[in-house]
Amino acid sequence: MNTQSYYEDLKQLARQVRAENGLSSPRVLPNDLMRIYAKYEITVDEWPYRFRNLRGAFINDHLGATVMVAKGLPQDPMAFTMAHELKHFFRDRDLGISYCDQSNLNKSIEIGAEIFAAELLFPDRDFVAHMNRMGIRTNQCLPKNLVQLKRQTGTTLSYAGLAIKAERLGFAPSHSLTTIKTWRKLEAL
Repeated sequence: MNTQSYYEDLKQLARQVRAENGLSSPRVLPNDLMRIYAKYEITVDEWPYRFRNLRGAFINDHLGATVMVAKGLPQDPMAFTMAHELKHFFRDRDLGISYCDQSNLNKSIEIGAEIFAAELLFPDRDFVAHMNRMGIRTNQCLPKNLVQLKRQTGTTLSYAGLAIKAERLGFAPSHSLTTIKTWRKLEAL
């Protein structure tokens, strides 16, 4: 399977997981993911430390599947990390362990987990529908539109994730939104 097919398969899996678990909006909370984890008997272990680059880890051993996440993460990063680790449960259990830090993100397994998580939290088709309802056309999406979208939907997908989607789906020119680092300031306006 080539890389693009692999990523498309992961998006399909994310949509299937959404359907099987009654996720029908772009507002997917950590509690929703805990319900899915319970269904598949995945243990969540919140560690009290915040490692500089480590965002989460998936372990599958003789004790079963365990996801480790940093205790006290804000809601949006917690939801994304949990969704990311869920991909490892579905597709990477045979690896035994998958740690997810910034140095690991260029591996197709980790990129795939990012794609799975983004699709699980806010599917592309729903994003497109919201953009169309807002009247946003090709290359017209501005930062304020993503702030408005996040407010309207309550999505737990981060601004960075929304920016990637907007550019990848053609609603914004390449690198016009993904370079923005001041989303919270824009949100306050």
